[in-house]
Amino acid sequence: MATLGLKAGQTIMMMGTPGDGGGAIVRPTEKIKFVEDMTEAEAAQQAGATPAGLVNLGNTCYLNSTLQALRCIPELQDALGKHKHTSMSEIPQLDLTNQLKDLFKDMSETQGGMSPFTFLNALRMTFPQFGERSKKGPGYAQQDAEEAWSQIVSQLRQKLQIQGASEGEADKAASFVDKYMSGEFSSTLQCDDPAALEGGEQPTSAKEPFLKLNCHIDNQTAHLRDGLVNGLSEKIEKRSDALGRDVMYTKTSKISRLPKYLTVHFVRFFWKRDVQKKAKIMRKVTFPHELDAVEFCTDELKKALVPVRDKVREVRKDEEDVDRARKRRKKNPMLDGGELPEDTKEKGKKDDRKPTTSADGDVDMTETYKTDAEFEAEKDAALLAAKKELNSLIDPTLRNDDGANQSGIYELRAVVTHQGASADSGHYTAYVKKTGDKDPVTGKIGEEDGNWWWFNDDKVTEVTPDKIDALAGGGESHSALILLYKAIALPTAAGVME
Repeated sequence: MATLGLKAGQTIMMMGTPGDGGGAIVRPTEKIKFVEDMTEAEAAQQAGATPAGLVNLGNTCYLNSTLQALRCIPELQDALGKHKHTSMSEIPQLDLTNQLKDLFKDMSETQGGMSPFTFLNALRMTFPQFGERSKKGPGYAQQDAEEAWSQIVSQLRQKLQIQGASEGEADKAASFVDKYMSGEFSSTLQCDDPAALEGGEQPTSAKEPFLKLNCHIDNQTAHLRDGLVNGLSEKIEKRSDALGRDVMYTKTSKISRLPKYLTVHFVRFFWKRDVQKKAKIMRKVTFPHELDAVEFCTDELKKALVPVRDKVREVRKDEEDVDRARKRRKKNPMLDGGELPEDTKEKGKKDDRKPTTSADGDVDMTETYKTDAEFEAEKDAALLAAKKELNSLIDPTLRNDDGANQSGIYELRAVVTHQGASADSGHYTAYVKKTGDKDPVTGKIGEEDGNWWWFNDDKVTEVTPDKIDALAGGGESHSALILLYKAIALPTAAGVME
């Protein structure tokens, strides 16, 4: 630059024409806007933006953590965005669903801390238990995050309606929760006393919806699976008409519908009479980032899920093999049909020639080689065919129910944690898995980096996946109370992931 005699801060004009094959140089169709010039709402929508936290209004961490976990459901945000307050008997300020809609909208337009004051008031008016005053001093009492979760979801189930619950029912309204968050049990109730069966009493069967699976914890529970198995079998005392007295019954449940979003509740709190409060079970219980729920299902549902689940695993293995082979070829081009040395490239280019016949009638055999591009194209084509086959294996009934899990496999998306020794004290936080950045032009979501957001009220921090593994419990430190799983995405009929 010094040889041109330019001075610091001098303005220069660059002139020239595009090279061969280059397009014409044109002015951008949209004005470039820098982050410094954006509004707070625009900045919050940019890639890499930190999501909004929620201010603690006095023992409201139980609510803040619950709301952050629910907010990670994109279908819920879409449905709330379309929700309209129509009740003539309820003012909008006390409509919990309407207040949740406004709160989530405000949170999407800032990277700072939001106050959930209006929503909290609506919650306390709808469910007075959350307006209980503290016995230890001024202000409100701490509450159980699981109770807040259950009450909010039950309210959404009643008030949040969506159109087109399934194919062929585009004009019918249905509950959002019933479609995306509600599963179904097929249960059998049988008397434990053999005399009841001898007296003519037969086991009874029934179907009933569920909004969460309970992980019951005893001195043998070490993993989530153990607790779920415990939760699917329970003892009930009721009157037997055959015996004319109260006896014990065993209720055994199997899942006949898996929702797209599965809530799992660790039953860590129990009522302790001597201290008159909900004490906490400290036992360590591990849980997976990916949950296979097929074993908890009815035989009929298993029949529909197993082929898809097994094919998912097969496709994943093929993708891993291709990825490993690609990495090996980068390190050593001679491996797996990689780039050839210069003296053999010409032979590789001639592999489309047909074998020739010599003068004595023998066939001349020639070596053939595949270039990197040919090898990649062959593997990609095989993977695409496998993904198309995977889509074709989806059960027709499940295909028409886009609010259900079609493979039986779930990925962990959010965790609500509790720190302390009882439900009515301590501190609640939430961990939510980061989503990929959204392309502003195409609207497509990019790949995830595997990290998580930790919502500690209005403090939001990015953490690595190993922090989630540390939430298994084992003491008064942060332990998982609620898990939110999402059904894994499956390829379309064209073999692509949406």
